Amino acid sequence: MRPPTTLLLFIGALILSGAGNVRPDASDHRYKEGDSVPLYANKVGPFHNPSETYRYFDLPFCIPEGVKDKKEALGEVLNGDRLVSAPYKLNFRDEKDSETYCKKKLSREEVEQFRRAVEKDYYFQMYYDDLPIWGFIGKVDKDGKPDPSEFKYFLYKHIQFEILYNEDRVIEINARMDPHSLVDVTEDKEVDAEFMYTVKWKETETPFEKRMDKYAMSSSLPHHLEIHWFSIINSCVTVLLLTGFLATILMRVLKNDFMKYAQDEEAADDQEETGWKYIHGDVFRFPKYKSVFAASLGSGTQLFTLTIFIFMLSLVGVFYPYNRGALFTALVVIYALTSGIAGYTASSFYCQLEGKNWFQAPVRTTKYPREIPQLPWYRSAIPQMAMAGFLPFSAIYIELYYIFASVWGHRIYTIYSILFIVFIILLIVTAFITVALTYFQLAAEDHEWWWRSFLCGGSTGLFIYAYCLYYYYARSDMSGFMQTSFFFGYMACICYGFFLMLGTVGFRASLFFVRHIYRSIKCE
Repeated sequence: MRPPTTLLLFIGALILSGAGNVRPDASDHRYKEGDSVPLYANKVGPFHNPSETYRYFDLPFCIPEGVKDKKEALGEVLNGDRLVSAPYKLNFRDEKDSETYCKKKLSREEVEQFRRAVEKDYYFQMYYDDLPIWGFIGKVDKDGKPDPSEFKYFLYKHIQFEILYNEDRVIEINARMDPHSLVDVTEDKEVDAEFMYTVKWKETETPFEKRMDKYAMSSSLPHHLEIHWFSIINSCVTVLLLTGFLATILMRVLKNDFMKYAQDEEAADDQEETGWKYIHGDVFRFPKYKSVFAASLGSGTQLFTLTIFIFMLSLVGVFYPYNRGALFTALVVIYALTSGIAGYTASSFYCQLEGKNWFQAPVRTTKYPREIPQLPWYRSAIPQMAMAGFLPFSAIYIELYYIFASVWGHRIYTIYSILFIVFIILLIVTAFITVALTYFQLAAEDHEWWWRSFLCGGSTGLFIYAYCLYYYYARSDMSGFMQTSFFFGYMACICYGFFLMLGTVGFRASLFFVRHIYRSIKCE
């Protein structure tokens, strides 16, 4: 077995051991009639604010005797899960009809707390035999009234469970709230509430190994696949046109440059040089802030390696739906294991800049730098970054919506193969556009290309953060200080990571290009 495969299996084992639930094998999750099946209440929170979640019993539900917290793994903690034993008893193939599990007199404070929760569309989440369950805790009856003060607020008090089984296995569970069994929590007054639940069991032929397929189907429906493939085709056309255009232009221009410089060398040795050859003595002059530059390349290389490992694990099926916290565990474990890559890359590159005989430059650097000529405004850093970031962003724009809807919503994203193709397209477009802008910069006799190529490559991260503003205000219903700070704070960190990673890709592509063209000419 090759070392990369061994490392991948080792990382996968760490992730699965740190995640909340492991994909069961043939010997797991078998029950006899009447056996207790684990049911955990996880959390409650506003439906439109996915980051704002609370413990299930933070709301004044009936707390059963002997309630216990589930011992959580690393992935569940990172995912924000708060699993506790639920108040319902759903034993295997044990049907119940409108069974009362709690009678409670709600105080004025508890009624007010429930009303605020219903007003914000609070939902609950539970897990039954590692299968997710959702439901709303209540509803708002607007009845065509425009004035919110006239709305009525109701709390659901009867939950109906429908469970599908195949022989001795639980296959599927659905929860439905009885719309006719309600508690009026509109007014601040004490209310008597009787909470009930119904359990119905039905047999199905769906095999146990496919019980998670239901949750992956939402992102694999024909309508969604058409949009995904349209995104892929759009991106591929963009890449083909861009790469073809740039390759044609650069090849023609470079060919003419090489012929021109060869003729100049034969005609007159003392003829004044122009264009990118003119700055051959300055093009490999080390950039300012070498330590920051080397550290940025090291971090970008680490994040690139982390992303590749995450894609490899997703493509082999580690991140199946509702494998609680597996992705967060993977990020923590792989980030820790790849920290040495960042250190090695940063230190080795810094040694090349500082040491002797480390940097393989094809031309000699002069002692004093040449003066950079005055350039038009569109040749400055910010316009160049805008041009460099727009094309890669346009290639991933459509797919971004589905990723945001999964990370900051309740949709499930499982088409990792399409996402991987989009990622490859992003890398290709970033590399090509950065190389093109680097050539035009050198042709204008501007030799300070090191930081410029890094900034142009990473500028897509700035476009993604700008998309965050659009998504927050136009595509989501998120609100409140907590959710807003979570959204923009975390997205700032993620976009900064994209900036470092794509900046590294852009610089490496430009460095390869610059070395190649200066190795192909004769310079004094």
